[in-house]
Amino acid sequence: MQGSEVTVVGAGLAGCEAAYWLANRGVRVRLLEGKPQKRSPAHKSDGFAELVCSNSLKSDDVYGNACGLLKEEMRLFGSLTMEAAARARVPAGGALAVDRDVFSAYVTQKIRSHPNIVCESREVTQLPDGYAIVATGPLTFDALAEDIRQKLGEGLHFYDAAAPIVAAESVDLSKTFVADRYGKGSGDYVNCPLDKEEYEAFAAALAGAERALVHEFDKRDVFEGCMPAEILAARGKDSLRFGMMKPVGLYDENGKRPYAVVQLRKENAAGTAYNLVGFQTNLKFGEQARVFRMIPALKNAEFLRYGVMHRNTYLDSPRVLNSDYSLKSDGAVFFAGQLTGVEGYVESAGSGIAAAMNLYAKLRGQPPLPWTDETVTGALALYIAAPHADFQPMNANYGILRPLPEPVRDKAKKRRMFAERALQCAQALLAEALRGEGKGGNNEHA
Repeated sequence: MQGSEVTVVGAGLAGCEAAYWLANRGVRVRLLEGKPQKRSPAHKSDGFAELVCSNSLKSDDVYGNACGLLKEEMRLFGSLTMEAAARARVPAGGALAVDRDVFSAYVTQKIRSHPNIVCESREVTQLPDGYAIVATGPLTFDALAEDIRQKLGEGLHFYDAAAPIVAAESVDLSKTFVADRYGKGSGDYVNCPLDKEEYEAFAAALAGAERALVHEFDKRDVFEGCMPAEILAARGKDSLRFGMMKPVGLYDENGKRPYAVVQLRKENAAGTAYNLVGFQTNLKFGEQARVFRMIPALKNAEFLRYGVMHRNTYLDSPRVLNSDYSLKSDGAVFFAGQLTGVEGYVESAGSGIAAAMNLYAKLRGQPPLPWTDETVTGALALYIAAPHADFQPMNANYGILRPLPEPVRDKAKKRRMFAERALQCAQALLAEALRGEGKGGNNEHA
């Protein structure tokens, strides 16, 4: 491994995780990032690890949620994302939400100040030679995407939507109540209730509002996990009430459960902006203002950011990738992040760590790491490499984990058993990955 250098392309969550993990092991890393010279349409800042769709990293419940378990696995592995999230956290009940600017600034500082990482700002137009991890994300620039297509064959794409953000001072708080679903949290959500008549009018308006890129939606390649609210609304008048507007577990100050509810979550630590939880949308901007202002509490809402739609590109991973995220055609080149078909911020970051750990084993001349579907990290890696007739992106979930040896009826007990097994396996895997380094490995800078 002496003198080895690894090129990491892309300074998003996956790329930063990969670069940081390898650098902390003493590997020299060259991190190539297009910013600030060139940005995708969804990116606004010059910082690394920019969160573009939501500021939520989803549930932080280790023993009750698969994504919460994935976060804990990542903490064990030494995740920069989890370290930054702890510093940038904002109240969000049982979810882990962050102040985007604080989060990005923390990651950027850690990466740029690391003695084993050299950052270069330039567009990459071809797959790099030698050992590399490509983590250019769902908005990979056209030139590199075309090079990937030519070398690997046609890729896939779908469209992902982001929710609007409104100014907190423009919300009519007299028409809201503060509560967290099932009482989990400390009053982190502002709830905008609607009665039956208000809900039905809103749902009808949302379903019938004018959309952008209508013909692209007609291709039916929208990922279910990022379903635009207007498409969900068009599936039936009660579809929203069983989705992001469900009132279950929410009660106002009089102990009454609303007919339907729109939840607002703090977008930043100062609490000056709110995200409309679950309302990713592809409506035209004027239509967004018209329809969302039908919600009584948002009648005079000031929109700080409208919902947007952007293309997400990902590989036909079962055909081109091994389960260690390396190319079947070139074992020195690894991929990570949403480009591989893992879906979500946390999942993307986790794949960056996994790809780095796998490449590190290869650099040291060790056998491939024994990932299994007993950990969420391993299950995602195995999923993207397994044969699929209709491959689609995958989030962290219990369904991809190996079943327990014996059936367990109690859901809470079953999830705890999944977590205990996963964390034990993750610790053993990390020990294997660092075997031979000596106590503490080469992690002097961590």
